[in-house]
Parts: sequence; C-alpha cells; structure tokens
Amino acid sequence: MIHSVRGPVLGIELDHAVVEVGGVGLAVHATPATLGALRRGEEARLATTLVVREESLTLFGFADAEERELFLLLQTVSGIGPRLALATLAVLEPDTLRRALADGDLAVLTRIPGVGKKSAERLVVELRDKVTAPAAATGAPAAAPTAVLGVREQVVEALLGLGFPQRAGEQAVDAVLAQQPDTGASVLLRTALSSLGRSR
Repeated sequence: MIHSVRGPVLGIELDHAVVEVGGVGLAVHATPATLGALRRGEEARLATTLVVREESLTLFGFADAEERELFLLLQTVSGIGPRLALATLAVLEPDTLRRALADGDLAVLTRIPGVGKKSAERLVVELRDKVTAPAAATGAPAAAPTAVLGVREQVVEALLGLGFPQRAGEQAVDAVLAQQPDTGASVLLRTALSSLGRSR
C-alpha cells in the first residue's frame, strides 16, 4: 500500500490533486476540505491508500491517518465503495461521523449523498461497535473577528477552485457564519458544500 505521499502540488482539480513524487505526478483523489487546504506550487503531505481494481489503480489522499482509517472502515460495510466512503468524509467530519454512528443518528447519516435510511441503518449496525464517540467539546475560545474574515476568504477561494460561482459561494459561506460564527475552515467548507449541493 502507498502509505503517504509528499511533494509539490502541481495542480488541483475538482476531485483530485496532482502531487509530484520522485518526478512522477500522482493523481490523488481527496475530499473538498483536503483539496481546499492545498496550494499549487507548495509541498503537501497526505496520508494515502491505493484502491486496486481490475481496470484501475486509484490513489486516495487524506489530511491525516484518522480520516484514512475511517475511509477504510466504511468500506467494510456492504454496498459502500471507495467513492461513497470519500463522499461520506466530504460531508461529515470524522468526529461527527463517529458520533452519528455511535448514537445511531440516521438523520445525520442520510445527509450523505447516496445514503438512504436503509443504508444508514446498515452503517450503524455494522460500525457502531467499531467506533468510539468523541468526547464532548470543552469550550474552546471564540475566534477573533479578523480570524473569521480570514477563514471566510479561504473557504470562498476553495469553493471557487471547486467550480462554484463566487456569488453562490459567498452566500453559502455567509449563511453558515450567520448561524455558527466560530466555525473553523474545515467545518465551514463542508457545511457550505452541503448547502450548495442541496441547492443544485
């Protein structure tokens, strides 16, 4: 298995980035949040796993090993392939996913594109005992207004890079910030993407 890759980012597309490793450009498929944190020309290091099929070899990349392990765990469930596993991590952060599985929260799980009630129930039944619900948050300090503005600009830029119109991206981000002003960049991007996906 290709455990990780490190190298300069040659390009960023809607569903993958090209990372140069030893003079070879590798297409690494990743979630929008992971892709949004990359910058063309800068070095990136991603945890990875290689999915081998008869007709293809597909490399998937993650911000950290925790996401990779959840990606692999999701695929142990019947009917969940790598694409749906990646879509799950694109919509739900690892903590949110683990909590939903541990609590049997079908409403959260059915937010994943392609996952209906029956699929959500199967996820809960098969994975509930394999995940540990995260501890409750202990009240982190609120972000400073300037930091919030920086996060807003970063997420809007990521949405533009993913092909969304600037106006739609700004409206989606502002709507999330109006409800959750202290939201971090990763959560903000996921929530805005979810909102934009529903509006299409």
